[in-house]
Amino acid sequence: MENKNPIQVADRLFLVLETLADAGPLPLTDLSRRLDLNKSTIHRILTSLMYLGYVKQDTETGKYYLSFKILSLANHLLEKMDILDSIRPILRRISAETGETVHFVQLDGTDAVYICKEESTQNSVRMVSKVGSRIPLFCSGVGKAMMAEMPDEKIKKIWDRSDRKEYTPHTITNYEDFLNRLKEVKEKGYALDDEENELGVRCIAIALPDYSGVYRYAMSITAPVTRMSDERIQELAELLLRMKADFK
Repeated sequence: MENKNPIQVADRLFLVLETLADAGPLPLTDLSRRLDLNKSTIHRILTSLMYLGYVKQDTETGKYYLSFKILSLANHLLEKMDILDSIRPILRRISAETGETVHFVQLDGTDAVYICKEESTQNSVRMVSKVGSRIPLFCSGVGKAMMAEMPDEKIKKIWDRSDRKEYTPHTITNYEDFLNRLKEVKEKGYALDDEENELGVRCIAIALPDYSGVYRYAMSITAPVTRMSDERIQELAELLLRMKADFK
């Protein structure tokens, strides 16, 4: 197959866009030199791009620069990309490999919302969580994983707005204790729910970023305490941390 753009003008048009994106505002002469094209050709391309709204010209300096329309185009594309399409196969693989239930959640205010769940098929104990249901951030593994990636002021804001009741005797309701736990999460790279939300259940979780790098997703492996010894937690931590590295 011939590795050449059949429409030369399109090739040049995108070269101009990519050059402006990489270098920032440039005058016509610099664009001409960088792309090794004559000024009249570059001028025609810039005129077309300005007509379409993708390029603007600074009237004082004469430099050309990309408009926000190109950013809007990228955002429309990202809005159409469903992260679940890429995350579901990962959840299935982890569930099959561990034999446990795997959750995927999204940040929503002071809660995490379950948006995907892969139920374990290797045991008879089923988790009560359901897709669409919510869990508080402050007392969940997924919540602590995401909050550990937040700035201090946002952590405090979420803490103050949360309904900090004791779901179990293990629920952390003291802010200093909570901050110490988040410090451990940052050091280890994963968070634990040690029966803080539901007695008899432990989970290990990691935070995952969206396309912009904001950690508004998290994944967890959940199981009864009888199958979640500290040794087992360490095994699962290594698995999740490898997956997190690949996800980035």
